Amino acid sequence: MPLVNVMEPILETREQVREHYAEHARTFLKGNAASCCGTGSSCCGTEDTIPVQALTTLRDTVEIPNDIVQMSLGCGTPLELAAIQKGETVLDLGSGGGLDCFFAARLVGETGHVIGVDMTPDMLKLAHENKQKVGLNNVEFRHGYLEALPVDDASVDVIISNCVINLSTDKDTVFREAYRVLKPGGRVAFSDMIARTALPRGLQKNMEAWSECVAGAIPREDYQEKMERAGFKNINVIGAPQADDLVYSAKFQARK
Repeated sequence: MPLVNVMEPILETREQVREHYAEHARTFLKGNAASCCGTGSSCCGTEDTIPVQALTTLRDTVEIPNDIVQMSLGCGTPLELAAIQKGETVLDLGSGGGLDCFFAARLVGETGHVIGVDMTPDMLKLAHENKQKVGLNNVEFRHGYLEALPVDDASVDVIISNCVINLSTDKDTVFREAYRVLKPGGRVAFSDMIARTALPRGLQKNMEAWSECVAGAIPREDYQEKMERAGFKNINVIGAPQADDLVYSAKFQARK
């Protein structure tokens, strides 16, 4: 009986997701707009990817060029809940073109530091170009995976993530890694896509649906349980589905 390589589905999904977002990055680098979701997907909801009120508040606090703001591929903004303070070290899981990192970098000030981690080289290239535009020296971008973060143990005060953890096929490891790099007493603020109920297996195996933030979504209870198993405490969940939503955006706060 032939041996089955259990890593193949994981690697196939990861490569599909990487290419999906690499194409978005290449589109942005050419100066064109793009949607985070592709056709037929509701991962961004029907409103702006960053809620208007939250974006207005952030713009009143920090200055980011509008062309970079338009590059957001998220499903909300964890910065609403992160309560970032001057001098803190912030880690962004799946930093993409760097928008949330740039907001965070302005908020932590010159004495703080922001690290963005992304697995897609094209996205990292875009983030570095955007960094030059905003002229920030307290933010850096590292190539890496959420399941094996290139970050030291207990080295960050705050972890944010915007519509990225759902893309991982191994969320338990993602949460364990986030817990590892967080300082004692540190906090997380995740904005992510959640499933109303467990999704059909056929949809879970759909590679395009994975890339579009749908197939990897899990029920809120499962998401919270995985965070608890990793060690997180005081978990607070904000968000609820509309009447006919298969997946919806929710935010998670927790502490180490």
